[in-house]
Amino acid sequence: MLAVMAHPDDAELWAGGTLALHAQCGATVTIAVPAHDPVRDAEAAAGAAILGAQLCILPTMTGDAVADLLAELRPEVVITHPDRDVHPDHRRACLAVLEVLPMAVITTGHPQRLYTCESYNGLTLDGATLGHTIIDIGATFAQKMRALAVHRSQPITEHFGPMAETLARLHGGRIGTAYGEAFTPIPVLGRLPSAAFL
Repeated sequence: MLAVMAHPDDAELWAGGTLALHAQCGATVTIAVPAHDPVRDAEAAAGAAILGAQLCILPTMTGDAVADLLAELRPEVVITHPDRDVHPDHRRACLAVLEVLPMAVITTGHPQRLYTCESYNGLTLDGATLGHTIIDIGATFAQKMRALAVHRSQPITEHFGPMAETLARLHGGRIGTAYGEAFTPIPVLGRLPSAAFL
Protein backbone atom coordinates (compact mmCIF):
# COMPACT_ATOMS: atom_id res chain seq x y z
CA MET A 1 0.00 0.00 0.00
CA LEU A 2 1.27 3.45 -0.96
CA ALA A 3 -0.12 6.75 0.29
CA VAL A 4 0.92 9.69 -1.91
CA MET A 5 0.30 12.82 0.15
CA ALA A 6 1.07 16.51 -0.15
CA HIS A 7 2.13 17.31 3.43
CA PRO A 8 3.93 15.46 6.26
CA ASP A 9 0.77 15.10 8.39
CA ASP A 10 -1.70 14.22 5.63
CA ALA A 11 -1.35 10.44 5.81
CA GLU A 12 -2.08 10.45 9.53
CA LEU A 13 -4.95 12.90 9.22
CA TRP A 14 -6.82 11.36 6.30
CA ALA A 15 -5.81 7.68 6.30
CA GLY A 16 -3.76 6.93 9.42
CA GLY A 17 -6.10 4.38 10.93
CA THR A 18 -6.40 2.49 7.64
CA LEU A 19 -2.66 2.52 7.00
CA ALA A 20 -2.01 1.21 10.53
CA LEU A 21 -4.68 -1.47 10.11
CA HIS A 22 -3.13 -2.72 6.87
CA ALA A 23 0.36 -2.67 8.41
CA GLN A 24 -0.92 -4.76 11.35
CA CYS A 25 -2.32 -7.27 8.85
CA GLY A 26 1.11 -7.71 7.27
CA ALA A 27 0.92 -5.31 4.33
CA THR A 28 3.97 -3.26 3.43
CA VAL A 29 2.82 0.34 3.82
CA THR A 30 4.73 3.32 2.43
CA ILE A 31 3.93 7.00 2.86
CA ALA A 32 5.34 9.33 0.20
CA VAL A 33 5.45 13.08 0.77
CA PRO A 34 7.53 15.84 -0.81
CA ALA A 35 10.44 17.25 1.19
CA HIS A 36 9.53 20.17 3.43
CA ASP A 37 11.91 21.39 6.15
CA PRO A 38 13.96 19.36 8.64
CA VAL A 39 11.37 19.72 11.42
CA ARG A 40 8.42 18.62 9.32
CA ASP A 41 10.40 15.83 7.65
CA ALA A 42 11.36 14.49 11.10
CA GLU A 43 7.72 14.66 12.20
CA ALA A 44 6.74 12.72 9.07
CA ALA A 45 9.27 10.00 9.93
CA ALA A 46 8.00 9.77 13.52
CA GLY A 47 4.36 9.60 12.41
CA ALA A 48 5.08 6.92 9.81
CA ALA A 49 6.92 4.83 12.40
CA ILE A 50 3.95 4.94 14.77
CA LEU A 51 1.66 3.75 11.96
CA GLY A 52 4.04 0.93 11.06
CA ALA A 53 4.79 2.48 7.68
CA GLN A 54 7.93 3.28 5.74
CA LEU A 55 8.50 6.90 4.75
CA CYS A 56 9.67 8.04 1.34
CA ILE A 57 10.50 11.74 1.05
CA LEU A 58 10.30 12.82 -2.58
CA PRO A 59 12.43 15.77 -3.75
CA THR A 60 9.28 17.23 -5.35
CA MET A 61 5.73 16.07 -5.98
CA THR A 62 5.88 15.51 -9.73
CA GLY A 63 4.61 12.89 -12.09
CA ASP A 64 8.16 11.70 -12.73
CA ALA A 65 8.82 11.23 -9.01
CA VAL A 66 5.57 9.33 -8.54
CA ALA A 67 6.21 7.21 -11.65
CA ASP A 68 9.62 6.18 -10.32
CA LEU A 69 8.08 5.28 -6.95
CA LEU A 70 5.29 3.22 -8.55
CA ALA A 71 7.82 1.36 -10.69
CA GLU A 72 10.01 0.63 -7.64
CA LEU A 73 7.32 -0.35 -5.14
CA ARG A 74 4.61 -1.80 -7.41
CA PRO A 75 1.92 -1.25 -4.78
CA GLU A 76 -1.37 -3.11 -4.94
CA VAL A 77 -3.17 -0.06 -3.56
CA VAL A 78 -2.54 3.69 -3.82
CA ILE A 79 -4.28 6.31 -1.68
CA THR A 80 -4.08 10.00 -2.54
CA HIS A 81 -6.06 13.23 -2.20
CA PRO A 82 -9.24 14.07 -4.14
CA ASP A 83 -8.59 15.73 -7.49
CA ARG A 84 -11.02 18.51 -6.51
CA ASP A 85 -9.63 18.99 -2.98
CA VAL A 86 -9.85 22.51 -1.61
CA HIS A 87 -6.08 22.62 -1.02
CA PRO A 88 -4.01 23.22 -4.18
CA ASP A 89 -1.12 21.08 -2.90
CA HIS A 90 -3.53 18.19 -2.42
CA ARG A 91 -4.85 18.59 -5.97
CA ARG A 92 -1.29 18.61 -7.34
CA ALA A 93 -0.46 15.36 -5.51
CA CYS A 94 -3.53 13.66 -6.92
CA LEU A 95 -2.82 14.93 -10.43
CA ALA A 96 0.76 13.65 -10.21
CA VAL A 97 -0.65 10.18 -9.49
CA LEU A 98 -3.31 10.37 -12.19
CA GLU A 99 -0.76 11.63 -14.74
CA VAL A 100 1.35 8.48 -14.52
CA LEU A 101 -1.23 5.89 -13.48
CA PRO A 102 -2.17 4.51 -16.92
CA MET A 103 1.42 3.83 -17.99
CA ALA A 104 2.33 2.37 -14.60
CA VAL A 105 -0.57 -0.07 -14.79
CA ILE A 106 0.15 -0.99 -18.42
CA THR A 107 3.85 -1.62 -17.81
CA THR A 108 3.77 -3.23 -14.35
CA GLY A 109 0.17 -4.23 -13.62
CA HIS A 110 0.29 -2.05 -10.47
CA PRO A 111 -1.44 -0.46 -8.71
CA GLN A 112 -4.56 -2.55 -8.96
CA ARG A 113 -6.65 -0.21 -6.83
CA LEU A 114 -6.67 3.58 -6.38
CA TYR A 115 -8.60 5.51 -3.74
CA THR A 116 -8.92 9.13 -2.78
CA CYS A 117 -9.18 10.03 0.91
CA GLU A 118 -11.11 12.61 2.88
CA SER A 119 -10.63 16.37 2.77
CA TYR A 120 -11.14 19.25 5.18
CA ASN A 121 -14.42 18.58 7.00
CA GLY A 122 -15.41 16.25 4.18
CA LEU A 123 -15.67 19.01 1.58
CA THR A 124 -14.14 19.47 -1.88
CA LEU A 125 -14.55 22.22 -4.46
CA ASP A 126 -17.56 20.25 -5.75
CA GLY A 127 -19.21 19.71 -2.37
CA ALA A 128 -19.16 16.77 0.04
CA THR A 129 -16.77 13.87 -0.49
CA LEU A 130 -18.50 10.65 -1.52
CA GLY A 131 -16.77 8.13 0.75
CA HIS A 132 -18.09 5.01 -0.99
CA THR A 133 -15.74 2.77 1.04
CA ILE A 134 -15.55 3.14 4.82
CA ILE A 135 -12.95 1.23 6.84
CA ASP A 136 -13.56 0.42 10.50
CA ILE A 137 -10.56 1.91 12.33
CA GLY A 138 -11.77 1.31 15.86
CA ALA A 139 -8.74 -0.89 16.56
CA THR A 140 -6.26 1.68 15.23
CA PHE A 141 -7.88 5.05 15.99
CA ALA A 142 -5.68 5.69 19.06
CA GLN A 143 -2.61 4.82 16.99
CA LYS A 144 -3.74 7.25 14.28
CA MET A 145 -4.16 10.04 16.84
CA ARG A 146 -0.74 9.32 18.42
CA ALA A 147 0.85 9.54 14.98
CA LEU A 148 -0.98 12.77 14.22
CA ALA A 149 0.10 14.26 17.57
CA VAL A 150 3.82 14.05 16.70
CA HIS A 151 3.30 16.83 14.14
CA ARG A 152 3.84 19.42 16.85
CA SER A 153 4.76 22.19 14.38
CA GLN A 154 1.16 22.11 13.12
CA PRO A 155 -2.13 23.13 14.82
CA ILE A 156 -3.01 19.55 15.75
CA THR A 157 -4.59 20.19 19.16
CA GLU A 158 -6.50 23.27 18.04
CA HIS A 159 -7.62 22.21 14.57
CA PHE A 160 -6.55 18.99 12.86
CA GLY A 161 -6.97 16.63 15.81
CA PRO A 162 -10.59 17.62 16.52
CA MET A 163 -11.39 17.50 12.80
CA ALA A 164 -9.87 14.02 12.49
CA GLU A 165 -11.93 12.79 15.44
CA THR A 166 -15.14 14.36 14.11
CA LEU A 167 -14.69 12.76 10.69
CA ALA A 168 -13.76 9.39 12.23
CA ARG A 169 -16.86 9.41 14.42
CA LEU A 170 -19.05 10.47 11.48
CA HIS A 171 -17.80 7.68 9.21
CA GLY A 172 -17.81 5.17 12.04
CA GLY A 173 -21.43 6.01 12.75
CA ARG A 174 -22.28 5.35 9.11
CA ILE A 175 -21.09 1.74 9.41
CA GLY A 176 -22.15 1.14 13.01
CA THR A 177 -18.70 1.38 14.61
CA ALA A 178 -16.95 3.92 16.81
CA TYR A 179 -14.51 5.23 14.19
CA GLY A 180 -14.10 4.98 10.44
CA GLU A 181 -12.16 6.46 7.53
CA ALA A 182 -13.80 7.07 4.17
CA PHE A 183 -12.34 6.55 0.71
CA THR A 184 -13.59 6.91 -2.85
CA PRO A 185 -12.46 4.38 -5.47
CA ILE A 186 -11.09 5.76 -8.72
CA PRO A 187 -11.23 3.61 -11.87
CA VAL A 188 -7.89 2.11 -12.92
CA LEU A 189 -8.00 1.71 -16.70
CA GLY A 190 -11.77 1.42 -16.54
CA ARG A 191 -11.97 -1.01 -13.61
CA LEU A 192 -13.21 -0.33 -10.10
CA PRO A 193 -11.86 -2.32 -7.16
CA SER A 194 -13.38 -5.35 -5.50
CA ALA A 195 -11.50 -6.33 -2.33
CA ALA A 196 -12.01 -7.11 1.35
CA PHE A 197 -9.37 -4.51 2.26
CA LEU A 198 -8.39 -1.36 0.42
